[in-house]
Amino acid sequence: MNALFHSPFDRHSTASQVIDGVDLSGRRAVITGATSGIGVETARALAAAGAEVTLAVRRPDAGEQVAADLRTKTGNDAIHVARVDVADLASVTAFTDAWAGPLHILINNAGIMMPPELERGIRGHEQQFATNYLGHFALALGLHAALADAGGARMVTVSSSGHLFSPVVFDDLDYRFRPYDALGAYGQSKTAGVLLAVEADRRWSSEGIRANALHPGAIATNLQRHTGGLKTPEPYRKTVEQGAATSVFLAASPLVEGVGGRYFEDVNEAPQVTSRPTRLGVPAVAAYALDGVNAQRLWDLGTGILR
Repeated sequence: MNALFHSPFDRHSTASQVIDGVDLSGRRAVITGATSGIGVETARALAAAGAEVTLAVRRPDAGEQVAADLRTKTGNDAIHVARVDVADLASVTAFTDAWAGPLHILINNAGIMMPPELERGIRGHEQQFATNYLGHFALALGLHAALADAGGARMVTVSSSGHLFSPVVFDDLDYRFRPYDALGAYGQSKTAGVLLAVEADRRWSSEGIRANALHPGAIATNLQRHTGGLKTPEPYRKTVEQGAATSVFLAASPLVEGVGGRYFEDVNEAPQVTSRPTRLGVPAVAAYALDGVNAQRLWDLGTGILR
């Protein structure tokens, strides 16, 4: 077991602070869900450091408005917009087929949270699993060659402490036997995101691709539109600038060079637990979310679904 990774940053650190002094000139980044919340701040921080950034978004019109604002704020004109709806395989495939050249940073940031009624998406799978995991899995597979061509690339998947509410239930992924549980389904999809990072890192690290997952923290964004807003008590909340810090750190900091297959929270690696913490604000990752057997099984399952 590797020792936990510790950085000089903490839960109060911002995206600007964790990337201070880093030059991303010549590096290319793709960020899904970059029209609101931490996606916009992640894009801003990377662009301010000189990266060429593509906002991979469901609504290109909204993306163009964000891009125009970011170009003004960062002085970086290399901010592009492309349509990518991770709930729609056709749009993912169109994007990956059109991509040319190397890709240095892929940030799987888009997601949905707890729709109250059972919905189905890609190939009939439960919508949160389909959107949060399957769409990003397809995106990663489609961009694999571009990541390998970068000669050192990073894939960052935004998970959540919500993964502590459910493992991936392989025998009933799609609530065809169990009653639908919005939080459980969300938890399952976020566990899947961690397992994606674990298996991608195992398979691709020899090609210079390192993958990690993270919990950004409790931030008031559009993500909570189905839950009536953020319920987390004020002392445990983060600003958008703080919430984007861990994504930006994993995407760009030289401090995490060569680190992969791990789960981070508050800009540090979270300790592994075998039961859900009873106190708020305690960094933790479930053992089932880092399990290599689970990771390989999910990868093979996803490959079969997308075939």
